[in-house]
Amino acid sequence: MRAVITVIGKDTVGILHKVSGICAGHNVNVIEVTQSVLQDMFAMIMLVDISGIKGDFSALSDEMTALGKNEGLAIHCMHEDIFNSMHRI
Repeated sequence: MRAVITVIGKDTVGILHKVSGICAGHNVNVIEVTQSVLQDMFAMIMLVDISGIKGDFSALSDEMTALGKNEGLAIHCMHEDIFNSMHRI
């Protein structure tokens, strides 16, 4: 199973490190990352493998949300099943 993590906010040092550190703590493997800095705004999309996740997906999502609040970022985690449901007729 996979998930998508998006991060948007003011660019600061260590955003990728902090987000990937939470992933590692939950045994979530980062498959792909794309990131851009647009003037002073940071935007990142991560595709992650959650098949070996420690705990449940909501714990990962809650920790990412808390990081976002602490760092002034909008961090959103979306499970692959949500994408599949959105595109199923």
